[in-house]
Amino acid sequence: MAELRSARAMLVMCAMLGAAAGAQTVGSDGTVHVPAISIPESALLSAETRAQLDRQRNPPPASMPGGAPRTCPSMAGAPSARIPEIRACEAEAFYESPAYARLKALYDVVIDQRSIGGVPVETFTPGNGVTAKNRTRVLINLHGGAFLGGARTLSRVESMPIAALGRIKVISIDYRQGPDFTFPAASVDVVAVYRELLKEYSPGDIGIYGCSAGGLLTAQSVARLIEERLPLPAAIGMLCEGGVYWTEGDSSRFVHDTSQHTIATNPYFKGTSASDPMAFPARSDALLARFPPTLLVSSTRDFALSSTVYTHSRLVARKVEAELHIWEGLPHAFHMDPDLPESKEVYSVIVRFFDRRLGKRL
Repeated sequence: MAELRSARAMLVMCAMLGAAAGAQTVGSDGTVHVPAISIPESALLSAETRAQLDRQRNPPPASMPGGAPRTCPSMAGAPSARIPEIRACEAEAFYESPAYARLKALYDVVIDQRSIGGVPVETFTPGNGVTAKNRTRVLINLHGGAFLGGARTLSRVESMPIAALGRIKVISIDYRQGPDFTFPAASVDVVAVYRELLKEYSPGDIGIYGCSAGGLLTAQSVARLIEERLPLPAAIGMLCEGGVYWTEGDSSRFVHDTSQHTIATNPYFKGTSASDPMAFPARSDALLARFPPTLLVSSTRDFALSSTVYTHSRLVARKVEAELHIWEGLPHAFHMDPDLPESKEVYSVIVRFFDRRLGKRL
């Protein structure tokens, strides 16, 4: 009888919550229909975080030598021959920005550009040197940018703090992207670089991580390494993304309209099926069961939260060592702002995760 009374109380509570939600209804197909609502900034954010988010939303007028910031043509509809020129323009605009000046002031690294396995890369070495135990270790960064951009820009935002704080060499790969290339060009490039690094490093001394598109590419690259029967890295990090496309799942609908950015509309994935496990490895439990220890990072206002959480749950179900860290009230890829207090927490989590796992002999 006690259980029955508890169940009835729960039903009454649910009914009260439903009434409070007003016109919210659930269709027979599971679609939730929600009336227009306003969601204020999370009350759990610190005053320092609130102030920095306000500066992001309301930046001061540009005050750069020489006038307004450089503007670049859009890649949308641009002919393939112009894509390198547009990417170069975007990189130069980034280098001239106050954001990049701030990044350089915070994180002292030496940047070297070269090719590995025929693929262009940037190497980040801490200005105060690599620690003794990290001399035989290396991290590979796979930058974000929706498989359309981010090389030599987002790659620096993702690599410089980790190289400087971890005092470890980070190699960021300038992999092929859309609209001029399609899947699996990027993961082919990653494997080419990784294969060359195996001549210098033990796989137990290599880690791979990336944010957003780079998080998904990390999963794709592991799947390709498995397919090509290469030894896997000691550990990987999927940040602000998981092993399925970022607009799949509940979170993408809560945070923004996904109609303009789907698998079907992303030129890099032209002709790619959402069920292809080489493109979206979280579709395959058999693949995930072979993944190395994995770090997953997201936030409650990240449109890719569902992809990240889903991938974590599938890894755990297959008994893979997987850590999930979620930050409250922050947007997609929030840690790319080095002045957010939570960004420093993410950097620390990444550095400690790889430090604990690199160095093991496989």
